[in-house]
Amino acid sequence: MWAALAALMTSLVVAPPATAAGEPLTITDFQSDGVPAGVYAWGNDAASTPVLTTEPATDRPGAPPANRALKSVYAVGQWGGWSHDLTVPQDWSPYEGFSFWVNGSGSGQRIFFEVKDGGGGAGSAELFESSFTDDTAGWRQVRVPFSSFTRRTDHQPGGAPTDGALDLDVMWGYAMRLPTATGTLVWDEVQVYGTAPPRPVRLSTDAPVYPVDEQGRAEVRVTIITATGAPLSTDLAVDYRTGTGTATPGADYTAAQGTLTFPAGTASGASKAFTVRTNQDGQNEVAETIPIELSGTGTRPPAEAPAIVINAHGFRYLNARLPVKKRVADLLRRMTLEEKAGQMTQAERGALAKQSDVATYLLGSLLSGGGSAPAQNTPRAWADMVDAFQLQAQRTRLQVPLIYGVDAVHGHNNVAGATIFPHNVGMGATRDPALVEQQGKITAREVKATGIPWDFAPCLCVSRDDRWGRAYESFGEDPALVTRMATIIDGLQQNGVLATAKHYVGDGGTAYGSSTNGDFTIDQGITRTSREELEAIHLAPFTEAVKRGVATVMPSFSSVDFGAGPLKMHAHGELLNNVLKGRLGFKGFVISDWQAIDQIPGDYPSDVRTSVNAGLDMIMVPYAYPAFTSTLKAEVEAGRVTMKRVDDAVTRILMQKFRLGLFERPYADRSRIGDVGSAAHRAVARTAAAKSQVLLKNADGLLPLRRDARVYVAGSNADDIGNQSGGWTISWQGSSGPITPGTTILSAIRSRAAGVTYSRDASAGLAGHDVGVVVVGETPYAEGQGDVGRAGRTLDLSAADRAAVERVCGAMKCAVLVVSGRPMVLGDLSGVEAVVASWLPGTEGDGVADPLFGAVPYTGRLPFTWFRSAEQLPINVGDAAYDPLFPYGWGLRTDRGQDRLKAAGAGLGAGDNLSKAAAAALTPALHDRNWNADGSARDPRAVLSALGTAASLLDRSKSDAYAVGDAVVSVARDIAQRAGKRPDLQAAADHELAAGNLRKAVDLLAQSAG
Repeated sequence: MWAALAALMTSLVVAPPATAAGEPLTITDFQSDGVPAGVYAWGNDAASTPVLTTEPATDRPGAPPANRALKSVYAVGQWGGWSHDLTVPQDWSPYEGFSFWVNGSGSGQRIFFEVKDGGGGAGSAELFESSFTDDTAGWRQVRVPFSSFTRRTDHQPGGAPTDGALDLDVMWGYAMRLPTATGTLVWDEVQVYGTAPPRPVRLSTDAPVYPVDEQGRAEVRVTIITATGAPLSTDLAVDYRTGTGTATPGADYTAAQGTLTFPAGTASGASKAFTVRTNQDGQNEVAETIPIELSGTGTRPPAEAPAIVINAHGFRYLNARLPVKKRVADLLRRMTLEEKAGQMTQAERGALAKQSDVATYLLGSLLSGGGSAPAQNTPRAWADMVDAFQLQAQRTRLQVPLIYGVDAVHGHNNVAGATIFPHNVGMGATRDPALVEQQGKITAREVKATGIPWDFAPCLCVSRDDRWGRAYESFGEDPALVTRMATIIDGLQQNGVLATAKHYVGDGGTAYGSSTNGDFTIDQGITRTSREELEAIHLAPFTEAVKRGVATVMPSFSSVDFGAGPLKMHAHGELLNNVLKGRLGFKGFVISDWQAIDQIPGDYPSDVRTSVNAGLDMIMVPYAYPAFTSTLKAEVEAGRVTMKRVDDAVTRILMQKFRLGLFERPYADRSRIGDVGSAAHRAVARTAAAKSQVLLKNADGLLPLRRDARVYVAGSNADDIGNQSGGWTISWQGSSGPITPGTTILSAIRSRAAGVTYSRDASAGLAGHDVGVVVVGETPYAEGQGDVGRAGRTLDLSAADRAAVERVCGAMKCAVLVVSGRPMVLGDLSGVEAVVASWLPGTEGDGVADPLFGAVPYTGRLPFTWFRSAEQLPINVGDAAYDPLFPYGWGLRTDRGQDRLKAAGAGLGAGDNLSKAAAAALTPALHDRNWNADGSARDPRAVLSALGTAASLLDRSKSDAYAVGDAVVSVARDIAQRAGKRPDLQAAADHELAAGNLRKAVDLLAQSAG
C-alpha cells in the first residue's frame, strides 16, 4: 500500500525547474503589486490576523531594481501568521535547506516557521518547524538546513502523515508564525537552497510491533522504497539483527542476525522476511521487548526501530474468565505511578512526536480531533492507523490497551464515505427516540469497524439561545425532549462503543456576551443560574444518561455561576464529585474536553491538581502529554493529589477497557469495514432526514409536489453536500462542496420531478415552470466560530439567497427549504406558499425530497422556537412573554389524522387493559362524520373529547409506547395549529408530551384550539 501511495504522489509532484548546482529555487517572490496567489494571513480572531501588503524594498542587500517585499503588520493575541500554500506540491529533496530574507525590528522575540510535508494538500500536511530570533534591526537572511527542522509537537492538522520523517518530495508550502505581540516584519525571497546529499533507499517493516507468545515465532517483513520509485540500480544488502531490549537472548528468545539481499532491478516496494523465535521459561512475566535493528549502505532505516514483544502472561488480570472487578484490582496493584498517570492521559494522535511515544509515556488513550484523519481518509486506512497505535501499547510492560476516541456526532463523520445522519437538531425534530437509538447503533457499527471503541457523543446540552454556534448539536430547547433522545446511548453502547454524555453541565445556557474565549460571544461562556434551575433544565438529560449506564461524561468548557462568581466546569468539584459521581451515582469515568484544563485560572500544576481533585479521571491534553504525565506524578508525590484519587480514576478507566473486551480484542474487526457507508445504513439516514423535515407553512396545500411538476430549483444549499451536512463533517468546521459521497437535495429532486431547471442564483429564465423550490440557509461552522456576533455572523439569510427567494417566489408558487443548524430570520413570508425547516440533513438528500414529493408525509416538529426577529432571543418554551413566528413543537403534517388514530388504536389493542380501554375510547373519534374530505377534523370537540379520555388511560398504562401516545396527541395538535391561537399553550403541550403527560398535552392543545 505504501509503495503504491508513494508512486501516486510522485506522479503528482511538480519537480523544480533545472538549476545550476547549488543555485537556490525561489518558492515565493513578492514582485506584483498585490499579495501573491496562495499567500494568506490567519489568526485566532480578526484582531490577531496580520494585515499583508506588498511594498517597495530596494534596500534589501542584493535586491534587484524595483524589488518588492511582503509587509506584515500584526497584533497577535493568541496566534497569528501567514502562509503560502501551493496548489500543486513541489519536490524539495534535491536541496539542502530553506531560506528567506526578513527585515526585523530587533525585538528579541523568537519567531517560528514551518514547512508542509506530504499528505493530500497544504491543509493536511505534516508540519516541521524551525525558528529564528528577531535580534537584528534591518535586513538579514535566515538559512536553515532541512536536517535542523523538527516535527511540531503542539499541533498537526487532520489527515497529516504521522511518520515523523521530513521526506521533502511532496511539499505543499510553508507558514510563518508571528509572535504574541504587536509589530511589523517585512519578508522577501523565500527559497530552497544548496544541494542535498544522495537520497537513500528507505526501509520499512510491515508492522511497527510484533506481539508474540512464548514458544512462538515472529516474521518480520522488510520493504525497500527507492527515492524516485524506480527499481534498484545496484544490488542492495539490508542487514538485520535483534538488539538489546528487556527480553534476554538465549533465555527468552533465540538471537537472530543476517542479511537480506535485493538484487539490481528489484522493484521499489519489494519485500523480504526473516523470523525470530521465542522460548518458554514457565514463569509469569510482564511483556518483554526485542528491538529489531536494520541497516545497510545507502539505506535509511525506519524512523523508529520496530520491535518484537513477548506478551505478558500468567497474571490474573489477563484471565478473561475472571470477573472484571477482580481483573481491575489485580492490574491496579501491579501498576506504578507512572503507569497510572499514563492511563489518565489522552493525546491527539497527530501530536505524537513518535508513534512509540504511546509506550514511552505509557499513554492510556488517543483521539482524533475533528478532521484528524489518516493521510488516506478511507475506513481501511482508519483501521490501519488505529491498529498501529494499538500495537505500540503492546510494547508496554503490562500491555494495557489504548482506548481510542473520536467525535462521531452525526455518524462516523470524520471518515469520507461514512453514513452522515442529520445533526442532533434534526434528530430532535423527528421526535423519534427509537430512530435515534438506531442511529446510535449504525454509528457504533461504522466506528467499531475502523477500530474505534469510544464516541464523544451524544451532546445532551439543552440549547436555550439560537445565537450559540453549537445549537445544532442540541436535540432541542426543552430538557424533556433532550432526555427522550438519550436513547442514542443504548444504540452506541449495546453495539460495543462507549458513549459520552456531554457537555456537563449547562453549556446550552451560557449568557450572550459572556464568553472568555477570543472573539466568541456565547460558546464557552457563563451560565448564570440557580441550583434549582440548573437541575430542572440542564441536569435532567444527564440524570437520564447515568440511568442508562453511560460510560463516560465530558464536562463543558463553560462556567457556572450560582451567584458567587463563575467557576469553570472542569474545576467544579461540587457538580462533578458531589452531584455526578455522588448523588447521581455515575460509575464511568470523566474525560476532559480539548485542552480544557488550561482554562482553569492558575499555573499548569494548579490546573492539573484542581481538575483531577474536582473529579476528572482522564485529561484530553491533547498535545502536552509529556508535561501532563510528569506534572501529575509530581503533584501526587507532593501530596497535593492523593493516590486514592488516582486509583479511583484509573479503576474507572480500566473497568471500561475490560468491559469493552479490549484486552482480548484490541484491534479493528475488519469484517464490518464494508458496512461503513453501506446502502442499508444510508437508508436509515434517509429515513431520519425525511422525519426531520418540519413543514412550517403550506398555503393552499402546495406540498407535497406532484411528480409531473416542472420544478425550478435555486438557492445556495440546493446542490452542496458540505452545506447540507454542516460542521463536524470530514473536518472540524466542515466545508462547502463535495466533501464526501452523498446525494444533494438537487439531485434528489431531479430523480423525482418530470423536469428540473437549476440556477443557483435564479438568473436562468423563470418561464415554463409549475413550481419553484429555493434551498437557502447557512454554510458550515462549528462551536464558537458559529456564534452570532463573531466576525459579523448573523442569523440572516445571505443577500444572494434573499434575492433568489424574491425572484423565484415572485414569479411562481414556491417552497423555501431552510438548510441550517438553527432557526433563521425569515422576514416577510406573504409571497411564499410553503416553508420547510430542513435543518442539516446529512448526506442523504433523498430524505429531504421524500416528503417534498409525498413519498412519505411531513411529520417533524420544531425542536426550537422559531423567533420572529433576532431581537427576541433568547426565546424558549415556558417563557412568560412568548410570541414566536412558530412555537416550539410546531409542525404541519401531510398525513390524515383519522388514519393516525386508526393505526394507534390497532397498536393499543395489543397492550394491557388500560391500553385496550384507550383504543376503545378512540372509537367515537374515528367515525367518518367527524372528518372533512381534506383530512381535517369536522367536529373538533368530539375528536378532542375522545383524545382526552384515551390520553388519561394511556397515562396509567404500563404498555403504552411513546410513539403511540405521540400519535394520539398529534391529532390534537393538528386541531390547535389549524385554529392558530395561543402558541404558548401549543409549546407547553409539546413539553408535557415529551415529559410523558399525555392528558396535560391534550388539554393544553384543546385550550389552545379554544
